Amino acid sequence: MTVANSTTERIRRHLVSLKMPRALETLQTTLARIDQGEVTALEALEELLGEEFSTRESRRIKVALQTARLTAVKTLSGYDFSFQPSLDRQRVLALAELGFIERKQCVHFLGPPGTGKSHLAIALGVEAVRAGRSVYFATLAELVESLRKAEREGRLRERVRFLTRFSLLIVDEIGYLPIGSGGGNLFFQLVNGCYERCAMILTSNRGFGDWAEIFGDTVVATALLDRLLHHAIVIPIEGNSYRLREHAALIPEPLRHRPNPITKPDDAPAEKRRPGRPKKEVHVPQQD
Repeated sequence: MTVANSTTERIRRHLVSLKMPRALETLQTTLARIDQGEVTALEALEELLGEEFSTRESRRIKVALQTARLTAVKTLSGYDFSFQPSLDRQRVLALAELGFIERKQCVHFLGPPGTGKSHLAIALGVEAVRAGRSVYFATLAELVESLRKAEREGRLRERVRFLTRFSLLIVDEIGYLPIGSGGGNLFFQLVNGCYERCAMILTSNRGFGDWAEIFGDTVVATALLDRLLHHAIVIPIEGNSYRLREHAALIPEPLRHRPNPITKPDDAPAEKRRPGRPKKEVHVPQQD
């Protein structure tokens, strides 16, 4: 065995021990390129490590997306901003820089069904995963059901702690499905756990004025909004259904041009207010 072959064999063993399968796979090709003068040894080393890093990063992102329950991957580049001219594109793109996660803010996407609220929420979740942040996605109905199940099994606090460990919690479809008796109180306990500990994105087809109806209790709705609007970024989306844009002619005229009750002035609170919560006579029972 020549010195070169002996060295190559040792490199192979090192790559196996270091669990670098992609680098091992491309080693022979990289060495051949060095022999042919196509790359320098330094360039070859960078190329070899780059291949391994790319493979590992792809694997990490795939696993993280599965953990986040982001099985239907959406991207900001795949969103047709031209279809929703009311939406501030630069404001959404600024969110993709993920500063709101560092600041532990709540982002609210409000608008009629089909306007792309879930698409944008998922796309920001994907950006967060790619940046190495932990993300969890669920509809409000799914979250409440999981909390209800945990309460029955005597592990509600454990479930809340699990969900508040994520850097970003995405709650989709607020107001679409009934959450049943006690659901608002369970969701409050989760929101209270997340408050100033992790960032949230929430999507809803209903205005904040409807939350007492959604959660079945004015006191609970007030307590929820007290926390969810303290560090809030509210982004209303007006317009017709993004999903039905290719079949608009089939939609009855009264439904095609829907008024948007969500973006009334009273429903769009300022994004900032004085630090600290206002003193309110709100008493929400905690469940152990």
